[in-house]
Amino acid sequence: MELAKKLTGKTAVVTGAGRGIGRAVALRLAAEGASMVLNSLSDSAANVAAEITAAGGQAVAVRGDVSKTEEVTALIESAVTAFGRLDILVNNAGVTRDNLLLRMSEEDWDAVLDTNLKSVYLCCRAALKPLLKSRDSGRIINISSIIGLSGNAGQVNYAASKAGIIGLTKSLAKELASRRITVNAVAPGFIVTDMTAGMNEEAREALVKRIPLGSLGTPEDVAAAVAFLASEEARYITGQTLTVDGGMTL
Repeated sequence: MELAKKLTGKTAVVTGAGRGIGRAVALRLAAEGASMVLNSLSDSAANVAAEITAAGGQAVAVRGDVSKTEEVTALIESAVTAFGRLDILVNNAGVTRDNLLLRMSEEDWDAVLDTNLKSVYLCCRAALKPLLKSRDSGRIINISSIIGLSGNAGQVNYAASKAGIIGLTKSLAKELASRRITVNAVAPGFIVTDMTAGMNEEAREALVKRIPLGSLGTPEDVAAAVAFLASEEARYITGQTLTVDGGMTL
């Protein structure tokens, strides 16, 4: 017997939905019955929206830069226009510009903080009014990283942005708890995506040895955690950071 879809009747916005973790999250939430509004800086989210539509779901793609106020406003308005409501916001958009601090340009610092952290502030702020109308089912899920918990040499900008997301998540959870909107973060470990595809075999093997479960994670592993936090089953969980890292941060 097919299990009931947990998110039927809900509308979700996912930023950075064109590939990797964002794509997997979009596909999983759609499979759970949610109507999807997918954002990317390029046209890649349109391809994911087409996948969802071909599978019988509902999805629209909105191209835009989520570090820009007016483009975030247009994204959130698109969700309400297309589906009449907004229930779930997944802030996933992210970039890296790795370098040692001595060599890190101000432009690389700003690019990472704007895309990874400022976008979360802008999207959450824009989404609050429609989320408040979702009648106790509002969910905000922010994609952080274990690098935000442990730090990493050569990634001070990325680590700062991802640690900032965790602090924002905890603070906003306290602000919105009385309105029954939950705010949580997911902190992936090393996941098989375009960002890890360029690693040589020696580096990959060394990395895997540091993971108690003995393998890299998949985007679908992260999507499963997001789907849980978006569901009614997680109604009593807020302000938390769920690590999906194979035990790496133990």
